[in-house]
Amino acid sequence: MAFLIKSMLSDQVKNLGLGGGGEENKEESTPSDPAAAAGMTREEYEEYQKQMVEEKMERDAAFAQKKAERACLRVHLREKYRLPKSELDENQIQMAGDDVGLPEDLQKMVAEDQEEEEDKDSILGQLQNIQNMDVDALKEKAQATFTEIKQAAEQKCSVM
Repeated sequence: MAFLIKSMLSDQVKNLGLGGGGEENKEESTPSDPAAAAGMTREEYEEYQKQMVEEKMERDAAFAQKKAERACLRVHLREKYRLPKSELDENQIQMAGDDVGLPEDLQKMVAEDQEEEEDKDSILGQLQNIQNMDVDALKEKAQATFTEIKQAAEQKCSVM
């Protein structure tokens, strides 16, 4: 309560000009020119502002490039796993100028994955998978399936 009364009275006293005007002098002493406030000449300040704008544009361009690379990666993964396409990713790639590709590390990984898939799809790859199979387990499973089918047929057919 006391604070409220004090602030109201001090505002009224300032308006009358009876003191408390020290703050106004401080405001007037600060220069309105931002170059002078920064301690630079006008030309130096303009050059500084130009550099800041150029650096910001470079950062924005690098950021957009990274976003487009990530979008390209997502598009590649969607194609690989047959997922629905995203319009947002395609727009990001187009905004970057369509010259965006996968980063080199990811390109190497993709190439290795494709080679592995091609090896698995080939006849030799299938033969290697056959060699790695457990033949005894396959025999047991086949015999179990055969006996189940035989029992089901005996239950349904009175001749057997």
